[in-house]
Amino acid sequence: MTKPILPQEVASAVVDPVAYGQWETLHEHLSWARANAPLAVAENHDHDPFWLVTRHADIMAISRDPQRFANGIRPTVLTNRDGEALARAATPNNDGHLIRSLVQMDAPDHMKYRLLTQSWFMPKNLKIVEERIRQIARETVDQMLAQGGACDFARDVAAHYPLRVIMDILGVPPEDESRMLMLTQQLFGPTDPELNRSREAITSAEQAIAMLNYVIADFENYFGALTAERRANPREDIATVIASATINGEQIPDREMSGYYMIVATAGHDTTSASTAGAIMELAKNPALFERFRDAATDKAGLIEEAIRWTTPVQHFMRSAKEDVAIGGQKIREGDWLMLNYVSANRDEDVFGDPFAFNPDREKNQQIAFGFGAHVCLGQHLARMEMRILMEELLPRVKSLALAGEPARVESVFVGGLKRLPIRFEAA
Repeated sequence: MTKPILPQEVASAVVDPVAYGQWETLHEHLSWARANAPLAVAENHDHDPFWLVTRHADIMAISRDPQRFANGIRPTVLTNRDGEALARAATPNNDGHLIRSLVQMDAPDHMKYRLLTQSWFMPKNLKIVEERIRQIARETVDQMLAQGGACDFARDVAAHYPLRVIMDILGVPPEDESRMLMLTQQLFGPTDPELNRSREAITSAEQAIAMLNYVIADFENYFGALTAERRANPREDIATVIASATINGEQIPDREMSGYYMIVATAGHDTTSASTAGAIMELAKNPALFERFRDAATDKAGLIEEAIRWTTPVQHFMRSAKEDVAIGGQKIREGDWLMLNYVSANRDEDVFGDPFAFNPDREKNQQIAFGFGAHVCLGQHLARMEMRILMEELLPRVKSLALAGEPARVESVFVGGLKRLPIRFEAA
């Protein structure tokens, strides 16, 4: 069977950070792919060919089959050919993973490491920190309202609230939060000149890898010191859990330990901030919707789930086929590389009625922004709780809400969302 090849404009768009920053045109390309070539190969000059997986059902099938679709063989985030070669040369056993966290692990390591903190993030245990999160939410709202009727919600509110929550749970002191925010933005947004370390456009794999290595080294130095402190002075926080954890009777190796800290510290806030900003943007655009959800008695669950679908902060992950397998009517060969495009899946017409409408009343919102299967996001319940609490504390205290300028998205293929959301508001 001949592999179907995507038109060049589609193949180019799904690897272009600028396309994810603009998004509307990207969605047009992804809609075309779902209708005409839902599982087809993207060929680009700088990247190895990969299967672009655009349908919700196909992504679900791949995600629930970690035995045949692996995370650890090749990069889990789209990397160009030169970047992967440089990463392999710089990593143990040439595995190409600059960070080795839960995201890069397969069985049996994945579950062993996941279980170290999984219980912390279950709804029952999160109840313990709910009041603390509410306190942080109230303080966040107080700070927003003190700005006098206008702010950049993405920068001034959404970026800081989930950061404070996850840092509190992790055990990072408040004075270090700005450092964590800066490092996270540099890690997830290296292709965006407004967010990366150099404040310049990245034009080569060498630049990209060098920048990421600097960021990772900063994280490693910080969390190495935190580990030593927690081993000497344990506390009731996740840092102590990680610092004292053992796998097969031995302390976690330094590489895996720093990777663990990094995935909790970064994924625990940047994605939630994106969905939170996305919700506020849609409420600012729709006064009737805003009025409905500002009522303290209105259940916020539908708003939150739709905002997560709408923004889809983690825009893709890559997988590698471990054997020949048939998916979506195509023959995937052993060694093939696949992009699970969650942006596309969360606009799939076969799953979501009127997918390009923001609709908090979807009866069954099957969004997969958190992934699915063995690698489903560890922090999904925390993210939903954070968003619910902030909406409960913020919306009743605001009488009016409107856009005060043009929103702007992060130029990134991996983690996206709003980097600017200027709003006007009137306190209730």
